[in-house]
Amino acid sequence: MAFFRSVSLSESAPAILGDGIVMRPPQPGDHAEWAALREASRDFLTPWEPIWPADDLTRAAFRRRLKRYAEDQRNDLSYAFLIFRAQDNALVGGLTLANVRRGVAQTGSIGYWVGAPFARRGYMSAAVRAVVPYCFGALRLHRLEAACIPGNAASVGLLEKTGFKQEGYARGYLCIAGVWHDHLLYARLADDPK
Repeated sequence: MAFFRSVSLSESAPAILGDGIVMRPPQPGDHAEWAALREASRDFLTPWEPIWPADDLTRAAFRRRLKRYAEDQRNDLSYAFLIFRAQDNALVGGLTLANVRRGVAQTGSIGYWVGAPFARRGYMSAAVRAVVPYCFGALRLHRLEAACIPGNAASVGLLEKTGFKQEGYARGYLCIAGVWHDHLLYARLADDPK
């Protein structure tokens, strides 16, 4: 059994290609497009996310975010990606593999967001399908986890159509929009059918 990942800590996460999308780690030059999409999607996103800090969309906050992403990746704790539409390189959202746990667990949790103009167009399904082989292959994880608020029908549908199975229900699991919400717990194993 492999207890350590297969890429060296000095490597950056690769670009990942999916059906109509390209995923890659965020870069400093992404700030303007990222901030514009997040701002344009604020009302769409805030019911499903933690409360945004007052300076969340500023360049300085984005630089801090990139620094944290790089440190977490170096320490094999988390891997952040932005998702771009392949046809025109438009930013459509983001996906993060976080809470990576090694040793006997070999697991991580995925979280994601999509900009309002790009919702329900299949981009996030393509991104989740594309990141799964990277997680189970290059990172040698055995299990991927995800959680969503029961009333988030889009997220429930996304997880179920990308091969995640509901495993449980966690009371007061995450503080979303300033309120502790119950969440449905999902997982996918490396040896689950594709």
